[in-house]
Parts: sequence; C-alpha cells; structure tokens
Amino acid sequence: MNVLLLIVDDLNTWLLEEPTRYSGRVVAPNIQRLAKQGVLFHNAYTASPVCSPSRTAFLSGVAPWKSGVSRNGVKVGDSKVLQGIPSLFKTFQDQGYWVASFGKVTHGYDTGVNYEASMNHKRTPPPPGAPLNGIARSAGGNLTERDWGATHLDENAMSDKRLADAAIESLHREHDTPFFIACGLFHPHYPWYVPQKYLDMYSLDEIELPPMRDGDLKDVPAYGQKLVNLGWDEKVKENGLVKEAIRGYLASVTFSDTHVGRVLDALDDSPHRDNTIVILISDHGFHLGEKQNWTKGTLWEEATDSVMMWRVPGVTQPNQVCKRPVSLLDLYPTLVDLNGIDKPCHLDGQTLLPLLKDVTASRPPGAITVYDGHMSVRTETARFIRYWDGTTELYDLTSDPHEWTNQTGNPQFAALKANLAGLLPPQEEIVEPLPSRQAGAVNSTPRKPKPENRNRESRK
Repeated sequence: MNVLLLIVDDLNTWLLEEPTRYSGRVVAPNIQRLAKQGVLFHNAYTASPVCSPSRTAFLSGVAPWKSGVSRNGVKVGDSKVLQGIPSLFKTFQDQGYWVASFGKVTHGYDTGVNYEASMNHKRTPPPPGAPLNGIARSAGGNLTERDWGATHLDENAMSDKRLADAAIESLHREHDTPFFIACGLFHPHYPWYVPQKYLDMYSLDEIELPPMRDGDLKDVPAYGQKLVNLGWDEKVKENGLVKEAIRGYLASVTFSDTHVGRVLDALDDSPHRDNTIVILISDHGFHLGEKQNWTKGTLWEEATDSVMMWRVPGVTQPNQVCKRPVSLLDLYPTLVDLNGIDKPCHLDGQTLLPLLKDVTASRPPGAITVYDGHMSVRTETARFIRYWDGTTELYDLTSDPHEWTNQTGNPQFAALKANLAGLLPPQEEIVEPLPSRQAGAVNSTPRKPKPENRNRESRK
C-alpha cells in the first residue's frame, strides 16, 4: 500500500475528543475527522520530548537511549549506533517506493534517501513591530521565538500552506509505483504567527485554563525543576497573558488543521484513497502552563503524550480508540509489517498491527521516554521518572491524573515503584547523550554522576 505520513510539530492532545487534560474548545475538525476514520491511540508517547531526537527515533527505529540522540542541538551523524542502519524511508525506497518529503520531517537526521520530491520548511518571519505579545525578548533585548499574534503575510505565502500544496501536487501525480509521502507542518511550534481569522475563532472569554496547582513543583527533584523555564511562566502571568498565549497556540493548531484537511481531501478525491495508509502524529506534546511550563522538554504527561492515529484500508475499523500505552518508535515496525517488508533487525519499537485490528489486544506494558539522559516510563495507570542522579518521581494516575503528587517516597506505592523501575533499562546501559553543538550550550548531564556534581545544571 501507499503511505501518507503527516507530522504536526508540537501538537498536544487537547484536540482529542476522548477525555483529555483540557476541557475547552479546540477547532480541529479535519484531524478529529481522521481520528474517527480509524484507530486513535489515546496513549501514544514520544521517545524523546523535543524535535530532533523524537524524529530521529521514529525514522531510524532506534531508541534515544541507545543512539545518544536525546536532546536538541546535537550532530545526529555523530551517533555510531545510527551509522549504516536503514532509515524508514530508505527501507521503503529500497522496495521500489516513490519517496517524497515536505517540510519539517527529519530535523537533522540523514535518512540516506534521494527524495523524488522535497521541500524544506521555513519559519514564519516576525511581523513588523514584533514581539506582538510585548514580552518575547531575551535579557539582551533580542527577539525570541516565543511570540504570537496576527501575521503580516497572506496565507498563500506561508510555508505550511505551501508544503500542503506540494503534498497535494504529489498526490495528484500519476504513480507507476507505490508512494511514501511525508509532510511535516511547523505550526503550532513557536512563534504562533497566523492569519487573523484563526485568532478570531477563539474569544478570550471562552478560553479555558488547563488544571494547575500552586506549588506543583515542590515535590519535584532538582533535575526535574531545572527542565522548567520558570522565568517565562512568570513573564506570561505577570503580564496577564495566560489566555492570550493559549489562544495563540490554539489558533496555530487550527491553522495547521486547515492544511492537514486540504491534504486529506486531496487523497480522498484521488484514486489512491483505498490503497493508502494514513498516519498522523505529533513529534511530542506541549505544556501550556501546566507545571509552570510553556514548552516541551519535560518527562511529564503534557510533553510526552503525542497525537497518533492510523487509517489502514482493509485493516482498521472506524471509531476505534486504543488506550494501551504505545510509542512513536512503533511507527517503523508497523509500516513494514503492514506492507509485508522484511523487518530490519535494529528496530526497538513493537508492531501495532494487533492493536490496529483489535484495540483491546494484549501488549507488553510501558512506553519509555528519554530526555538528556533522564528517563520516564508510562503504563496505563502510572508514571515513573528516573533522573540521572537517581532521584525519582512516581504518579498514580488512577487517583492523580494531573501528576500533582509525587508518591516516590510513599511506602504504600513501593511495589508499584519497583515494578515500574524494572521496566526502564539499567542506567549503566544507557548511551551517554551526544554533546550539544549549539553555541553557549551546557553539556552537563554526566554519564555516571558523582556526588560532588549531581546538582550541576542539566538544562541546555
């Protein structure tokens, strides 16, 4: 079968119609329609909660704790583990597939493919007078990406619209061989610059705040607290911009949804609809004030929970919701299974094929996420986090769905803690994170932390 892979950057799960961590309105009819046409994985987790390592993981099939690619800003090609293995795209191209890539798909990972068609994404340039929110400046006065508001560009000039156009053109081509088309849209990644009409869809009076708790970080270990940008949280709150920020994000979600819908419509109007696997994913989740954070890059639910849905002709049935914890690493093994391709031996994920046929099928427990060497495992009822210095967090999600109370020291949860800890790979087997190559970055997560340096800064 053909494959259409849609990737939406920084998209959290607020738009899902199953109970989520947000009860407000999200205008995303196209993605929501796709979710009802097949299997929605309600508990799909990223292998790493930032862009480059997440994409490197699901396109290579190699877990970040084995490749060393577990933070942004690294040279992915320096990973010895990734050298010489076939990427997802390479495996399909070697089978005779016509492979195209549009937009933000790989983010630094060389898939080893000569694309039949391709187009890079471009950030939306700041409008005159930016920052529009008045606060998106660094301490040195430079404009940062954390801005939102109405763009000065016509929608036809925006990169995401042009990327969707390119994907649509590829779907309209005559294909003598099966195709694998990947299209990655940039919004709702910062900055949230969109045409005014998308902002107008959300009245500030109707914006609902996600559940938050004062002092939520008091029982979080030092490493966990350092993953949070408290300064930005203070800026947003001090300037009374919480609802405005959420509106900017939601408007960006609706903008991307519009162009996802155009691509889906093009497929459905083509001869390829009944012979094309459609997958839509986000590379990770995104905080919107929960735990005083306004980005990704943590090991809690908001950053690790990803959107993932599949429509597979002849395999999936409509209106199916799977609540088994799964991983984006499962993308590669599932696609080769569905297409009868020999499975490469290096894959760390598990096939989703049994769950695509029956969403209640059994599956080994736990989905693992790693960030900068810190690790988390999520089961259907709990989350366990282990930082590099050995400090931990434990959440019983049956009674604490917002992860507000760290039960790691509670003897009543000792058995659960031991069970979850056993699902993580031993710390001595984790590959040291590759050094960051960003200017001024701090490469401080130690391979084997010593007592005298356990409190060093871990945030790049």
